Amino acid sequence: MLGEYRIVGRRASEIAASVERAVGAGELQPGEVLPPLRELAVYLEVNPNTVAAAYRTLRDRGVIETAGRRGSRVRPRPASTPREALRVEAPPGVRDASDGNPDPALLPPLERALAAAAAHSARRPALYGTPAVDEELAALAHAAFAADGVPAGPIAVTSGSLDAIERVLAAHLRPGDTVAVEDPGWGSLLDLIPALGLRPAPVGVDDEGPLPGQLTRALQDGARAVVLTDRAQNPTGAAVSRARATELRALLAGHPEVLLIEDDHGHGIVDLPLHPLSGVTDHWVLVRSTAKAYGPDLRLAVLTGDALTIDRVAGRQRLGPGWISHLLQDTVAHLWRTSAIDPATVAGAYGRRRDALIHALAERGVYARGRSGMNVWVPVPDETGAVARLLHSGWAVAPGARFRLHSPPGIRITVSGLSDDDIASVADAVATATGRGEARRYE
Repeated sequence: MLGEYRIVGRRASEIAASVERAVGAGELQPGEVLPPLRELAVYLEVNPNTVAAAYRTLRDRGVIETAGRRGSRVRPRPASTPREALRVEAPPGVRDASDGNPDPALLPPLERALAAAAAHSARRPALYGTPAVDEELAALAHAAFAADGVPAGPIAVTSGSLDAIERVLAAHLRPGDTVAVEDPGWGSLLDLIPALGLRPAPVGVDDEGPLPGQLTRALQDGARAVVLTDRAQNPTGAAVSRARATELRALLAGHPEVLLIEDDHGHGIVDLPLHPLSGVTDHWVLVRSTAKAYGPDLRLAVLTGDALTIDRVAGRQRLGPGWISHLLQDTVAHLWRTSAIDPATVAGAYGRRRDALIHALAERGVYARGRSGMNVWVPVPDETGAVARLLHSGWAVAPGARFRLHSPPGIRITVSGLSDDDIASVADAVATATGRGEARRYE
Protein backbone atom coordinates (compact mmCIF):
# COMPACT_ATOMS: atom_id res chain seq x y z
CA MET A 1 0.00 0.00 0.00
CA LEU A 2 1.50 3.32 -1.14
CA GLY A 3 4.69 1.62 -2.28
CA GLU A 4 7.12 1.04 0.56
CA TYR A 5 5.24 3.12 3.11
CA ARG A 6 2.71 1.46 5.43
CA ILE A 7 0.02 3.52 7.12
CA VAL A 8 -0.41 2.36 10.70
CA GLY A 9 -2.70 3.04 13.64
CA ARG A 10 -5.85 1.87 15.35
CA ARG A 11 -7.36 5.20 16.30
CA ALA A 12 -8.13 8.15 14.02
CA SER A 13 -5.45 10.31 15.64
CA GLU A 14 -2.83 7.56 15.14
CA ILE A 15 -3.75 7.05 11.47
CA ALA A 16 -3.66 10.79 10.79
CA ALA A 17 -0.32 11.11 12.57
CA SER A 18 1.11 8.22 10.51
CA VAL A 19 0.19 9.93 7.23
CA GLU A 20 1.32 13.35 8.39
CA ARG A 21 4.65 11.93 9.60
CA ALA A 22 5.24 10.32 6.21
CA VAL A 23 4.43 13.52 4.36
CA GLY A 24 6.81 15.50 6.57
CA ALA A 25 9.58 12.96 6.00
CA GLY A 26 9.06 12.94 2.25
CA GLU A 27 7.96 9.30 2.19
CA LEU A 28 4.60 10.39 0.78
CA GLN A 29 5.00 12.87 -2.04
CA PRO A 30 2.67 15.71 -3.09
CA GLY A 31 0.00 14.37 -5.43
CA GLU A 32 0.26 10.79 -4.16
CA VAL A 33 -3.17 9.15 -3.88
CA LEU A 34 -4.19 7.71 -0.52
CA PRO A 35 -6.02 4.38 -0.30
CA PRO A 36 -9.81 4.47 -0.55
CA LEU A 37 -11.40 4.82 2.86
CA ARG A 38 -12.90 1.33 3.04
CA GLU A 39 -9.81 -0.33 1.63
CA LEU A 40 -7.63 1.26 4.31
CA ALA A 41 -10.16 0.29 6.99
CA VAL A 42 -9.96 -3.34 5.93
CA TYR A 43 -6.16 -3.21 5.84
CA LEU A 44 -5.94 -1.69 9.33
CA GLU A 45 -8.83 -3.80 10.68
CA VAL A 46 -10.69 -0.74 11.94
CA ASN A 47 -14.15 0.74 11.43
CA PRO A 48 -14.47 2.83 8.23
CA ASN A 49 -15.68 5.72 10.39
CA THR A 50 -12.27 5.73 12.10
CA VAL A 51 -10.49 6.18 8.76
CA ALA A 52 -13.04 8.81 7.73
CA ALA A 53 -12.26 10.77 10.90
CA ALA A 54 -8.51 10.48 10.21
CA TYR A 55 -8.92 11.74 6.65
CA ARG A 56 -11.11 14.59 7.91
CA THR A 57 -8.38 15.61 10.36
CA LEU A 58 -5.78 15.52 7.58
CA ARG A 59 -7.98 17.69 5.34
CA ASP A 60 -8.52 20.20 8.15
CA ARG A 61 -4.77 20.44 8.64
CA GLY A 62 -4.18 20.96 4.93
CA VAL A 63 -2.19 17.74 4.56
CA ILE A 64 -4.49 16.10 2.02
CA GLU A 65 -7.21 17.18 -0.37
CA THR A 66 -10.27 15.30 -1.59
CA ALA A 67 -11.36 15.38 -5.23
CA GLY A 68 -14.60 13.38 -5.23
CA ARG A 69 -14.34 10.09 -7.09
CA ARG A 70 -10.67 10.72 -7.75
CA GLY A 71 -10.06 10.11 -4.07
CA SER A 72 -7.84 11.78 -1.51
CA ARG A 73 -4.30 12.79 -2.29
CA VAL A 74 -1.40 14.52 -0.60
CA ARG A 75 -1.65 18.28 -1.12
CA PRO A 76 1.14 20.25 -2.78
CA ARG A 77 3.47 21.68 -0.18
CA PRO A 78 2.24 25.05 1.06
CA ALA A 79 3.81 28.01 -0.67
CA SER A 80 5.84 30.43 1.39
CA THR A 81 6.85 33.40 -0.73
CA PRO A 82 7.93 31.98 -4.10
CA ARG A 83 6.78 35.09 -5.95
CA GLU A 84 9.22 37.18 -3.96
CA ALA A 85 11.97 35.15 -5.63
CA LEU A 86 10.85 36.69 -8.92
CA ARG A 87 11.90 40.13 -7.72
CA VAL A 88 14.45 41.93 -9.90
CA GLU A 89 17.34 43.37 -7.95
CA ALA A 90 18.58 46.59 -9.52
CA PRO A 91 22.40 46.44 -9.88
CA PRO A 92 24.49 49.58 -9.47
CA GLY A 93 23.70 52.12 -12.14
CA VAL A 94 20.21 50.72 -12.82
CA ARG A 95 17.12 52.69 -11.78
CA ASP A 96 14.59 50.67 -9.80
CA ALA A 97 10.99 51.00 -11.01
CA SER A 98 9.98 47.58 -9.70
CA ASP A 99 9.52 47.81 -5.94
CA GLY A 100 5.98 49.19 -5.58
CA ASN A 101 7.05 51.65 -2.90
CA PRO A 102 5.42 55.06 -2.44
CA ASP A 103 7.37 58.25 -3.12
CA PRO A 104 9.04 59.19 0.22
CA ALA A 105 8.59 62.86 -0.70
CA LEU A 106 4.81 62.35 -0.60
CA LEU A 107 4.78 60.66 2.82
CA PRO A 108 4.06 62.87 5.84
CA PRO A 109 6.71 63.64 8.46
CA LEU A 110 6.12 61.49 11.52
CA GLU A 111 7.94 63.44 14.22
CA ARG A 112 4.93 65.32 15.62
CA ALA A 113 2.63 62.33 15.42
CA LEU A 114 5.13 60.05 17.17
CA ALA A 115 5.81 62.67 19.83
CA ALA A 116 2.09 63.09 20.45
CA ALA A 117 1.68 59.32 20.72
CA ALA A 118 4.57 59.11 23.19
CA ALA A 119 3.10 61.93 25.28
CA HIS A 120 -0.28 60.20 25.32
CA SER A 121 1.39 56.96 26.41
CA ALA A 122 3.13 58.79 29.23
CA ARG A 123 -0.20 60.12 30.49
CA ARG A 124 -2.20 56.92 29.93
CA PRO A 125 0.07 53.94 29.28
CA ALA A 126 -1.51 50.99 27.49
CA LEU A 127 -1.31 48.05 29.88
CA TYR A 128 -2.77 44.54 29.90
CA GLY A 129 -6.52 44.88 29.85
CA THR A 130 -6.53 48.03 27.74
CA PRO A 131 -9.11 47.75 24.91
CA ALA A 132 -7.43 46.45 21.77
CA VAL A 133 -8.57 49.33 19.56
CA ASP A 134 -7.79 52.95 20.40
CA GLU A 135 -11.01 54.89 20.94
CA GLU A 136 -10.00 57.89 18.81
CA LEU A 137 -8.68 55.72 15.97
CA ALA A 138 -11.94 53.77 15.94
CA ALA A 139 -14.01 56.97 15.83
CA LEU A 140 -11.95 58.37 12.96
CA ALA A 141 -12.15 55.08 11.07
CA HIS A 142 -15.92 54.88 11.58
CA ALA A 143 -16.36 58.41 10.24
CA ALA A 144 -14.18 57.75 7.18
CA PHE A 145 -15.94 54.49 6.36
CA ALA A 146 -19.37 56.11 6.76
CA ALA A 147 -18.37 58.99 4.48
CA ASP A 148 -17.58 56.43 1.76
CA GLY A 149 -20.85 54.55 2.11
CA VAL A 150 -19.44 51.53 3.92
CA PRO A 151 -22.05 49.89 6.19
CA ALA A 152 -21.58 50.47 9.90
CA GLY A 153 -19.73 47.71 11.70
CA PRO A 154 -17.22 47.15 14.50
CA ILE A 155 -13.56 48.09 14.00
CA ALA A 156 -10.48 45.91 14.29
CA VAL A 157 -6.81 46.81 13.82
CA THR A 158 -4.19 44.52 12.29
CA SER A 159 -0.57 44.67 11.20
CA GLY A 160 -1.25 45.68 7.61
CA SER A 161 -3.64 44.52 4.89
CA LEU A 162 -2.20 41.04 4.37
CA ASP A 163 -2.43 40.30 8.10
CA ALA A 164 -6.08 41.36 8.03
CA ILE A 165 -6.87 39.24 4.98
CA GLU A 166 -5.15 36.19 6.46
CA ARG A 167 -7.07 36.51 9.72
CA VAL A 168 -10.41 36.93 7.96
CA LEU A 169 -9.84 33.94 5.67
CA ALA A 170 -8.78 31.80 8.62
CA ALA A 171 -11.89 32.86 10.53
CA HIS A 172 -14.24 31.36 7.94
CA LEU A 173 -12.45 28.97 5.57
CA ARG A 174 -10.85 25.56 5.85
CA PRO A 175 -8.01 24.00 3.84
CA GLY A 176 -9.24 22.96 0.43
CA ASP A 177 -11.75 25.82 0.10
CA THR A 178 -11.58 28.00 -3.02
CA VAL A 179 -10.99 31.76 -3.02
CA ALA A 180 -11.73 33.94 -6.05
CA VAL A 181 -8.80 36.33 -6.59
CA GLU A 182 -7.88 38.94 -9.18
CA ASP A 183 -5.64 37.82 -12.03
CA PRO A 184 -3.29 39.60 -12.38
CA GLY A 185 -3.33 40.49 -8.72
CA TRP A 186 -1.29 41.20 -5.61
CA GLY A 187 1.59 38.71 -5.50
CA SER A 188 1.66 38.44 -1.71
CA LEU A 189 -2.00 37.47 -1.67
CA LEU A 190 -1.41 34.89 -4.39
CA ASP A 191 1.28 33.38 -2.14
CA LEU A 192 -0.92 33.54 0.96
CA ILE A 193 -3.82 31.58 -0.53
CA PRO A 194 -1.94 28.28 -1.07
CA ALA A 195 0.05 28.81 2.14
CA LEU A 196 -3.27 28.59 3.99
CA GLY A 197 -4.15 25.39 2.13
CA LEU A 198 -6.72 27.23 0.00
CA ARG A 199 -7.26 27.10 -3.76
CA PRO A 200 -7.12 30.28 -5.87
CA ALA A 201 -9.73 30.79 -8.58
CA PRO A 202 -8.47 33.45 -11.01
CA VAL A 203 -10.81 36.27 -12.03
CA GLY A 204 -9.73 38.63 -14.80
CA VAL A 205 -9.59 42.39 -14.26
CA ASP A 206 -10.15 45.33 -16.57
CA ASP A 207 -9.86 49.03 -15.71
CA GLU A 208 -13.22 48.95 -13.89
CA GLY A 209 -12.41 46.00 -11.66
CA PRO A 210 -13.09 42.24 -11.61
CA LEU A 211 -14.93 40.89 -14.65
CA PRO A 212 -18.46 39.81 -13.66
CA GLY A 213 -18.56 36.87 -16.07
CA GLN A 214 -15.39 35.34 -14.66
CA LEU A 215 -16.47 35.97 -11.07
CA THR A 216 -19.77 34.25 -11.88
CA ARG A 217 -17.89 31.16 -13.06
CA ALA A 218 -15.72 31.12 -9.93
CA LEU A 219 -18.78 31.30 -7.69
CA GLN A 220 -20.60 28.63 -9.68
CA ASP A 221 -17.52 26.42 -9.31
CA GLY A 222 -17.78 26.71 -5.54
CA ALA A 223 -15.62 29.67 -4.45
CA ARG A 224 -16.24 30.25 -0.74
CA ALA A 225 -14.64 33.70 -0.64
CA VAL A 226 -13.86 36.64 -2.92
CA VAL A 227 -10.95 39.05 -2.44
CA LEU A 228 -10.97 42.18 -4.57
CA THR A 229 -9.29 45.58 -4.66
CA ASP A 230 -11.47 48.68 -4.71
CA ARG A 231 -8.92 51.18 -6.04
CA ALA A 232 -5.26 51.31 -7.12
CA GLN A 233 -5.34 47.60 -7.91
CA ASN A 234 -1.89 46.03 -7.88
CA PRO A 235 -0.52 45.65 -10.55
CA THR A 236 -2.98 47.09 -13.10
CA GLY A 237 -4.25 50.25 -11.38
CA ALA A 238 -7.89 49.20 -11.85
CA ALA A 239 -10.59 50.91 -9.79
CA VAL A 240 -14.10 49.57 -9.32
CA SER A 241 -16.48 51.93 -11.11
CA ARG A 242 -20.04 52.71 -10.02
CA ALA A 243 -21.47 50.64 -12.88
CA ARG A 244 -19.19 47.67 -12.16
CA ALA A 245 -19.99 47.87 -8.46
CA THR A 246 -23.70 47.65 -9.29
CA GLU A 247 -23.06 44.53 -11.39
CA LEU A 248 -20.90 42.90 -8.75
CA ARG A 249 -23.32 43.67 -5.92
CA ALA A 250 -26.18 42.08 -7.86
CA LEU A 251 -24.02 39.04 -8.57
CA LEU A 252 -22.89 38.61 -4.96
CA ALA A 253 -26.43 39.11 -3.67
CA GLY A 254 -27.20 35.74 -5.24
CA HIS A 255 -24.45 34.15 -3.12
CA PRO A 256 -25.02 35.52 0.40
CA GLU A 257 -22.99 32.71 1.95
CA VAL A 258 -19.78 33.86 0.23
CA LEU A 259 -17.18 35.73 2.29
CA LEU A 260 -16.35 39.10 0.71
CA ILE A 261 -13.03 40.84 1.42
CA GLU A 262 -12.43 44.31 -0.03
CA ASP A 263 -8.91 45.76 0.02
CA ASP A 264 -8.91 49.56 -0.11
CA HIS A 265 -5.16 50.05 0.29
CA GLY A 266 -5.42 52.97 -2.14
CA HIS A 267 -7.25 55.11 0.43
CA GLY A 268 -5.38 58.40 0.66
CA ILE A 269 -3.48 58.10 -2.64
CA VAL A 270 -6.34 58.06 -5.17
CA ASP A 271 -8.90 60.68 -6.14
CA LEU A 272 -11.49 58.23 -7.50
CA PRO A 273 -14.56 57.61 -5.29
CA LEU A 274 -15.01 54.36 -3.43
CA HIS A 275 -17.88 52.16 -4.60
CA PRO A 276 -18.03 49.53 -1.87
CA LEU A 277 -19.70 46.14 -2.21
CA SER A 278 -19.69 45.56 1.54
CA GLY A 279 -22.87 44.36 3.21
CA VAL A 280 -24.30 42.50 0.23
CA THR A 281 -23.19 39.12 1.66
CA ASP A 282 -23.66 37.79 5.18
CA HIS A 283 -19.95 37.94 5.98
CA TRP A 284 -17.75 40.76 4.70
CA VAL A 285 -14.88 43.07 5.59
CA LEU A 286 -13.32 46.18 4.10
CA VAL A 287 -9.64 46.74 4.92
CA ARG A 288 -7.67 49.99 4.80
CA SER A 289 -3.91 50.01 5.18
CA THR A 290 -1.78 53.04 6.03
CA ALA A 291 1.20 51.75 4.05
CA LYS A 292 0.90 53.59 0.75
CA ALA A 293 -0.31 56.94 2.07
CA TYR A 294 1.58 57.24 5.36
CA GLY A 295 4.51 54.82 5.11
CA PRO A 296 4.97 51.03 4.90
CA ASP A 297 6.77 50.88 8.25
CA LEU A 298 3.68 51.95 10.20
CA ARG A 299 2.39 48.35 9.71
CA LEU A 300 -1.20 49.18 10.52
CA ALA A 301 -4.55 48.56 8.86
CA VAL A 302 -8.09 49.16 10.08
CA LEU A 303 -10.98 46.99 9.03
CA THR A 304 -14.70 46.89 9.52
CA GLY A 305 -17.17 44.17 8.71
CA ASP A 306 -20.04 42.08 9.98
CA ALA A 307 -20.06 41.56 13.73
CA LEU A 308 -19.33 37.82 13.65
CA THR A 309 -16.29 38.15 11.39
CA ILE A 310 -14.75 41.03 13.34
CA ASP A 311 -15.42 39.19 16.61
CA ARG A 312 -13.64 36.08 15.30
CA VAL A 313 -10.67 38.12 14.08
CA ALA A 314 -10.37 40.00 17.37
CA GLY A 315 -10.80 36.85 19.42
CA ARG A 316 -8.06 34.98 17.59
CA GLN A 317 -5.83 38.04 17.75
CA ARG A 318 -6.17 38.09 21.54
CA LEU A 319 -4.67 34.60 21.63
CA GLY A 320 -1.66 35.68 19.54
CA PRO A 321 -0.16 39.16 19.54
CA GLY A 322 -3.01 40.45 21.70
CA TRP A 323 -3.24 43.87 20.09
CA ILE A 324 -1.49 46.25 17.73
CA SER A 325 0.75 48.74 19.55
CA HIS A 326 -1.24 51.70 20.86
CA LEU A 327 1.77 53.87 20.09
CA LEU A 328 1.21 53.05 16.42
CA GLN A 329 -2.54 53.47 16.72
CA ASP A 330 -2.14 56.88 18.39
CA THR A 331 0.37 57.90 15.73
CA VAL A 332 -2.04 57.06 12.93
CA ALA A 333 -4.92 58.76 14.74
CA HIS A 334 -2.83 61.94 15.00
CA LEU A 335 -1.97 61.77 11.28
CA TRP A 336 -5.63 61.39 10.40
CA ARG A 337 -6.88 64.02 12.83
CA THR A 338 -4.41 66.64 11.64
CA SER A 339 -4.87 65.85 7.92
CA ALA A 340 -1.15 65.16 7.62
CA ILE A 341 -1.51 64.47 3.90
CA ASP A 342 -3.69 65.99 1.20
CA PRO A 343 -5.06 63.00 -0.74
CA ALA A 344 -5.82 65.19 -3.78
CA THR A 345 -2.20 66.37 -3.93
CA VAL A 346 -0.82 62.84 -3.53
CA ALA A 347 -3.24 61.37 -6.05
CA GLY A 348 -2.47 64.19 -8.48
CA ALA A 349 1.28 63.58 -8.25
CA TYR A 350 0.93 59.87 -8.98
CA GLY A 351 -1.72 60.51 -11.61
CA ARG A 352 0.45 62.92 -13.58
CA ARG A 353 3.32 60.44 -13.68
CA ARG A 354 1.06 57.52 -14.66
CA ASP A 355 -0.73 59.47 -17.36
CA ALA A 356 2.51 60.85 -18.75
CA LEU A 357 4.07 57.39 -18.99
CA ILE A 358 0.96 55.80 -20.51
CA HIS A 359 0.75 58.63 -23.07
CA ALA A 360 4.45 58.37 -23.92
CA LEU A 361 4.16 54.60 -24.35
CA ALA A 362 1.09 55.01 -26.57
CA GLU A 363 3.03 57.40 -28.80
CA ARG A 364 5.60 54.64 -29.23
CA GLY A 365 2.97 52.03 -30.05
CA VAL A 366 2.95 50.38 -26.61
CA TYR A 367 -0.37 49.79 -24.86
CA ALA A 368 -0.36 50.21 -21.07
CA ARG A 369 -2.87 50.37 -18.22
CA GLY A 370 -2.95 52.45 -15.04
CA ARG A 371 -6.23 54.05 -14.00
CA SER A 372 -5.24 54.75 -10.39
CA GLY A 373 -2.44 54.29 -7.88
CA MET A 374 1.29 54.22 -8.48
CA ASN A 375 1.76 51.41 -11.00
CA VAL A 376 1.51 50.99 -14.77
CA TRP A 377 0.88 47.54 -16.26
CA VAL A 378 2.34 46.85 -19.71
CA PRO A 379 1.29 43.65 -21.53
CA VAL A 380 4.30 42.14 -23.31
CA PRO A 381 4.76 39.08 -25.54
CA ASP A 382 7.99 37.97 -23.86
CA GLU A 383 8.11 38.82 -20.18
CA THR A 384 11.57 37.44 -19.39
CA GLY A 385 13.14 39.02 -22.46
CA ALA A 386 11.53 42.40 -21.78
CA VAL A 387 12.76 42.47 -18.19
CA ALA A 388 16.28 41.50 -19.24
CA ARG A 389 16.44 44.07 -22.04
CA LEU A 390 15.16 46.80 -19.73
CA LEU A 391 17.86 45.95 -17.21
CA HIS A 392 20.40 46.32 -19.98
CA SER A 393 18.86 49.73 -20.75
CA GLY A 394 19.24 50.84 -17.15
CA TRP A 395 15.74 50.16 -15.80
CA ALA A 396 14.56 47.45 -13.38
CA VAL A 397 10.84 46.58 -13.65
CA ALA A 398 8.76 43.89 -11.97
CA PRO A 399 8.13 40.73 -14.01
CA GLY A 400 4.46 39.99 -14.43
CA ALA A 401 4.91 36.41 -13.23
CA ARG A 402 4.88 37.80 -9.69
CA PHE A 403 1.25 38.81 -10.18
CA ARG A 404 -0.24 36.27 -12.60
CA LEU A 405 -2.03 32.95 -12.41
CA HIS A 406 -3.42 32.43 -15.93
CA SER A 407 -3.51 35.96 -17.35
CA PRO A 408 -1.18 36.93 -20.23
CA PRO A 409 2.38 38.13 -19.54
CA GLY A 410 3.23 41.69 -18.66
CA ILE A 411 5.54 43.93 -16.67
CA ARG A 412 4.77 46.35 -13.85
CA ILE A 413 6.40 49.77 -13.71
CA THR A 414 6.15 51.76 -10.46
CA VAL A 415 5.96 55.47 -11.26
CA SER A 416 6.52 56.80 -7.73
CA GLY A 417 10.25 57.24 -8.31
CA LEU A 418 10.00 58.76 -11.78
CA SER A 419 10.55 62.43 -12.54
CA ASP A 420 9.18 64.29 -15.55
CA ASP A 421 12.58 63.93 -17.19
CA ASP A 422 12.49 60.13 -16.77
CA ILE A 423 9.27 59.51 -18.69
CA ALA A 424 10.66 59.63 -22.23
CA SER A 425 13.67 57.52 -21.26
CA VAL A 426 11.51 54.80 -19.70
CA ALA A 427 9.10 54.84 -22.65
CA ASP A 428 11.97 54.54 -25.13
CA ALA A 429 13.44 51.62 -23.20
CA VAL A 430 10.10 49.81 -22.97
CA ALA A 431 9.41 50.34 -26.68
CA THR A 432 12.75 48.83 -27.57
CA ALA A 433 12.47 46.00 -25.03
CA THR A 434 9.04 44.99 -26.30
CA GLY A 435 10.04 45.01 -29.95
CA ARG A 436 8.09 48.10 -30.98
CA GLY A 437 10.88 49.31 -33.20
CA GLU A 438 13.74 51.68 -32.66
CA ALA A 439 13.30 54.00 -29.74
CA ARG A 440 12.39 57.49 -30.84
CA ARG A 441 12.05 60.70 -28.92
CA TYR A 442 8.84 62.61 -29.47
CA GLU A 443 8.88 66.32 -28.91
